[in-house]
Amino acid sequence: MSDLARKKCVPCEGGVRPLAAEDAERLLPQVPGWSLVGGSPPRIVRELRFRDFREALAFVNRVGELAEGDGHHPDILIHSWNRVRLELSTHAIRGLHENDFILAAKVNGLEGAGAV
Repeated sequence: MSDLARKKCVPCEGGVRPLAAEDAERLLPQVPGWSLVGGSPPRIVRELRFRDFREALAFVNRVGELAEGDGHHPDILIHSWNRVRLELSTHAIRGLHENDFILAAKVNGLEGAGAV
């Protein structure tokens, strides 16, 4: 388990500065499989492929439970019947926060995160 996965997301209601690009790039290697995507807002993204729709849906449900427990929620898309796209950014600050990387690390530890 990575150091990030041991942390708990902290509430972020705004008024906090988003991570600087260099800080996000420093955290990115701690969440293998995730990519940094610029834009407004910047986000980290992971695309996973599963054997079938049932496995994809089961994984999404595990992500949902994890996200509820941490109070930090990704954008989730199931597409092409067996693919899941997860996007994380902190909407309250219109950018990336350490919480995004914490949840990404926890997602990486879920059963099925290694997908086909």
